[in-house]
Amino acid sequence: MASYPDSLALLPGFDDEVEFRFSEVVSEGSQPSLGLGTGDLEKLVILSPSARVPDVNWRRRRITVRPAEGWQPNRVYRVELLPGISDVRRNRAKLRGVVTFSTGAPLPEDTLAGTVIDWKAGRPAAGALVEAVFLPDSLPYRALTDSSGNFHVGPLPAGTYLVYGVLDQNNDFRRGLREAFDTVRVGSDPGRVGDIYAFVHDTLPPRIQTVTVNDSVTATVTLALPLDPAQRLDTSAVTLRKLPDSTAVAVRAIRLPAAAADTTQPAPPDSTVVRRRPPLGDRLVIEAAEPWRPGDRFALEIRGVRTVSGVTGDVRAPLVVPDGRPPA
Repeated sequence: MASYPDSLALLPGFDDEVEFRFSEVVSEGSQPSLGLGTGDLEKLVILSPSARVPDVNWRRRRITVRPAEGWQPNRVYRVELLPGISDVRRNRAKLRGVVTFSTGAPLPEDTLAGTVIDWKAGRPAAGALVEAVFLPDSLPYRALTDSSGNFHVGPLPAGTYLVYGVLDQNNDFRRGLREAFDTVRVGSDPGRVGDIYAFVHDTLPPRIQTVTVNDSVTATVTLALPLDPAQRLDTSAVTLRKLPDSTAVAVRAIRLPAAAADTTQPAPPDSTVVRRRPPLGDRLVIEAAEPWRPGDRFALEIRGVRTVSGVTGDVRAPLVVPDGRPPA
């Protein structure tokens, strides 16, 4: 595969198309390119910096690309063709191409590298979207992580960037409001960005989803949002009252489930599980000082619960001990 123009070319006034050229006819795919980002070829092209879907056209042995708004002066452009091109016999190729050139700005030299991690799953995020926003112009340069969650974006203009790592669930190369992400600010010195731990940012307060009785003294409280792993709650934050007379019941302990309690041990060398940060969890275990009996009902309150997004609130829910009788 060849490409036009040459990478790192300085082309003031450029008004042509970027081309990826192949030795044989390639397939247009079953979905045509209509400028909506849904075409098969559109899904294989990332053009930066631009906030719009680029114009992608099929020319038998060529694929051409240009911004929907046209090439802008004094910018550094990066056009990436992702693996997935197929020929007319539907043989898919692993070819990948990148063209970087300038329409007048100084030629780029910097590269940003790092790893995006799915914090909740505890593993590197393959195919995650990386968006490096050039400041102060807010121009976004985009790329995807490899199968190990690593990324290398460049060459880029020298300067300061906000680097986003996004779990792009709908594969539209854009940050969605409900998609997990996080961001790192990188100064003028190029190089290693480090690890970006992506999680769903939510402004909603914490709330209890379920309360499950485990045995005669413990119950697991599952919350709707992940907890701040740095928070340490103690029994003074928990109130348990037996119904119907609201008699206070002493609580001996509140803790993380056993599977998530030990976060200090490193993972085995061949493991992909991330241990550099405590894992995200959405459960707490409470332990009563005295055994409860089948059929008992309680009102549970935990105060000062903080989500991973930093929102703090009090949570309440009933705790019902099964009576052990089979249903009628």
